[in-house]
Amino acid sequence: MTESLPFNISESAELLVLAEQIRRIGIIDWQVREGTVRLSAKALEMYGLEHFDGRYETWIATVHREDVTRLRDVIATALAAKEREFELDFRIIRQSDNALRWLHARRLAFYDEAGTPVRVVGVSIDITERKRELVELRNFTEALEEAVRERTRKLEVEHEARRKVEDSLRQSQKMEAVGQLTGGVAHDFNNLLTIVLGGLDMINRRVPELPPSPAVARIARGVDMATQGARRAATLTSRLLAFSRQQALAPAVTDPNKLVAGTCDFLRRTLGETVVLETVLAGGVWRIFADPGQLENALLNLALNARDAMPAGGKLTIETANCYLDQAYVAGLMEPVEVGQYVMIAVADTGAGMDAETVARAFDPFFTTKEAGKGTGLGLSQVYGFVHQSDGHVKIYSEVGEGTTVKVYLRRNAGEAQPDARSEPDAASRAIGSETILVVEDDEALRGYTIDILTELGYRVLDAGDAQSALQVLEKNHVDLLFTDVVMPGGMNGRRLADEALRRKPELKVLFTTGYTRNAIVHHGRLDADAELVGKPFTFAELSAKVREILDR
Repeated sequence: MTESLPFNISESAELLVLAEQIRRIGIIDWQVREGTVRLSAKALEMYGLEHFDGRYETWIATVHREDVTRLRDVIATALAAKEREFELDFRIIRQSDNALRWLHARRLAFYDEAGTPVRVVGVSIDITERKRELVELRNFTEALEEAVRERTRKLEVEHEARRKVEDSLRQSQKMEAVGQLTGGVAHDFNNLLTIVLGGLDMINRRVPELPPSPAVARIARGVDMATQGARRAATLTSRLLAFSRQQALAPAVTDPNKLVAGTCDFLRRTLGETVVLETVLAGGVWRIFADPGQLENALLNLALNARDAMPAGGKLTIETANCYLDQAYVAGLMEPVEVGQYVMIAVADTGAGMDAETVARAFDPFFTTKEAGKGTGLGLSQVYGFVHQSDGHVKIYSEVGEGTTVKVYLRRNAGEAQPDARSEPDAASRAIGSETILVVEDDEALRGYTIDILTELGYRVLDAGDAQSALQVLEKNHVDLLFTDVVMPGGMNGRRLADEALRRKPELKVLFTTGYTRNAIVHHGRLDADAELVGKPFTFAELSAKVREILDR
């Protein structure tokens, strides 16, 4: 068995010094009662005490001022509890170079028979580098966490932006699909209405020639009822075209305050005594460039909706104001709206209000909260279509039980536009003529009705069912006026037919008709400057007046 050899005091001291050098350990011996401290050579170097006087207070003065109280408390608590061992971390200001260092201290305490501390010895290790590494690691971790949070925020913003774009695309696709459907229906329906109204008009013009009798009176009443129904159908078709943004607008420089004041004179008689109408017209309101007739219709629709939301009566307020739509606002909208100056026309009621789901669908065509037979669901969609076709914006604000406000924003007029020189058709006009008119219409019944009107007025009438046939007729005949539908089969619409005809015969005059434009002669919501149009369904008087007006120029 191998026996260990005991160390003598000198050897033990040498080994202790070696341990100090290897581990960079400083040894401290504190005589508590005397208040004296002995430090090893490494400890003196660690604390930077080149001329240490051996006093406890001199040693503790090296401790960083922010750690002194904590260090004294830890020591006092440990000694009061008669703990054998304790440890702590603290900072010092090294006296030799004023460097800040971190130390880790482990202490052994000795007590007398009465339990009074008499001596504390221990070691101190410089852990500055370890602390620095921990701080760097913590800083790196915090920076990494912040980078992750920032990236997460960016991803959330990108996701929200992508969601808005997708929602906007879906909304645009829905509106475009419904617009194409309603536009196509409106085209065919307007053709039928033109024939129906034309037939009724023919009957109505022949009734006075019949001898008076009860049967004739009944015929006259029946014609009136049928005409009213057909005109209501024509109004619905017009609203469908307004929603699908395919109506031909006639914009003009308009004073919003003057238009609202004029409309309110009519509304006061329409809304009834239970609805109080109030206007708040701001001074200095900018002029707008919009179709005044369509704007009046929009205000009428909004006012009637507001009246229906207040069956027991209430207050309707129409307000005007100048405003600016900034980038922050338009960025959150479903459809593109330009930043800039607008005139706001707000229609507010004190009615039942709507919940968020109803507000989201309010502009959809045929959507209505009214009872069956009480509404078509096209009023707000007409407003929506007109405003957006006018490069404007419309927004609904509503809460259940708190009423509804619809705000219409129309662009400020950038300059003084020329007044509209086109005259309104004279409903009673029956201008007779002898010129030659070429009628181009693919609907045979409608073409026949048009030929009958123009022939009755004295014109020489030629006809064609498509664009190619029309060009052949033009080549072989003198024609004063080309009267053509815009939407036609065969790959050449009325606009292209007119362009080709004018290339061949520059002196030719052109009149378009349509119930559905699809941007052939209407661009950016306006009728092309060189285009003349009589919309379907047209009457005998409207067509006769418009034809004579163009031929007389």
